[in-house]
Amino acid sequence: MKKEETFESILQDRKQSIYFKLHKAKLEIGKVTKGSNNPFFKSKYADLNSLIEAVEPTLLKYDLILLQPVIDGKVVTQIIDIESGDMVESCLTLPIITDPQKIIASITYFRRGSLQSLLSLQAVDDDGNESKKSVEQKPKKKPAISNDRFENGVEKVANDKLTKEAFLKMLDGFELSEVQKAALKLL
Repeated sequence: MKKEETFESILQDRKQSIYFKLHKAKLEIGKVTKGSNNPFFKSKYADLNSLIEAVEPTLLKYDLILLQPVIDGKVVTQIIDIESGDMVESCLTLPIITDPQKIIASITYFRRGSLQSLLSLQAVDDDGNESKKSVEQKPKKKPAISNDRFENGVEKVANDKLTKEAFLKMLDGFELSEVQKAALKLL
């Protein structure tokens, strides 16, 4: 065998691999349209139907089929090369739920999440980012300082065992009551 034929055959095999096909498909899929609203977080996201509409025609173009069965309590997203039988998959374990409507909602949510994950699709993490944002925007409340601890500090300042500046610095991490704030003005 000639060296060129070996290289050509290797190159041809790679072009037929599921990973090469997925690479080509991902280049064509691009970004997914965010057409659904999440009223809880006032954000837009790509719902399951939008994701499937965005990816399935391109996958089929490269002889790749998308399946999302539920197997042993897991949502399994599979992309199968129909020519070679090769497959890539991602799965998420469903929570134990007895309400049928909540089960179906979980399956839908997990199908969307596993498909986004498997193809590394550019889509908004509508729950994660927004909930993180709302937590970050709320100012953290400082803990209150007990009256005993506060009075102990005032006494140390009065007896020159602690400087006023050091005491104020220590209090910086605490929420003070109105009485404690008034007492500081007298120091």
